[in-house]
Amino acid sequence: MKKYLFAVVLLFVASAITFAQHKKPNLNIVFIGNSITQGVQLADPATEAPPATAAAYLQKQKNFDTVSFSNQGHSGYTTLDFLPGTGTLAKVEEAASAFTTKNALLIFSIKLGTNDSAMQGPHGAPVSPEDYQKNLKTIADKLLADFPKAVIIFQHPLWYSPNTYNGSKYLQEGLSRLQSYMPMIDALAKKYASTNPKQVFVGDTKAFAYFEKNHLTDLFPENGKQGTFYLHPNKKGAEALGQFWGMAINKIIMRYF
Repeated sequence: MKKYLFAVVLLFVASAITFAQHKKPNLNIVFIGNSITQGVQLADPATEAPPATAAAYLQKQKNFDTVSFSNQGHSGYTTLDFLPGTGTLAKVEEAASAFTTKNALLIFSIKLGTNDSAMQGPHGAPVSPEDYQKNLKTIADKLLADFPKAVIIFQHPLWYSPNTYNGSKYLQEGLSRLQSYMPMIDALAKKYASTNPKQVFVGDTKAFAYFEKNHLTDLFPENGKQGTFYLHPNKKGAEALGQFWGMAINKIIMRYF
């Protein structure tokens, strides 16, 4: 009788372990963004850019089975460059469809705004806070229409120094406009909470302050028209940003899925 009970207990434990392992979700993540997401100036963007470090962070958490990602960051791009009808958004959707792991939660992580906020230079800049929100909604609506089970996470944009002026002109006016985008992101996600429950979320909100405080160690010093400016994460900064994104994604998935 004892042997029988022992065997039953072992079977139950083994089944529980198997079930727990089976319940670990697979993640397919498409990172949408600009040069910061792309990982410009990094020696090896394929492994050092924030999407790669975010995926590596998530894989280490042991909450997931497989974590696959696609880096759809494009230098200089604004929200206008990702609107429906553009080749850029078509490539984003192609990347989402190309994942080999089909039984996975599809996530679109969107971090846009830096180039939208510029005084002049990038496509459509300067983009007003209202138009920025409208563009994000148009992009999200298209993705949700084509991928009805997908999750969209809006990451807050990052701080840049108020003297940023390279091929495009940002300066303090741009930085102030960038900060005005953040409540627009939060309000948009709140609206989706009613129309698309558990599908659209605000992700990271902490990286802005982190890079403002640590720009000398985590951002590349770059020569500009108004002196040395700070905009793009270096290797240390890209790892930190990836961790911020990864923590935000992990928190959302563990809470709602």
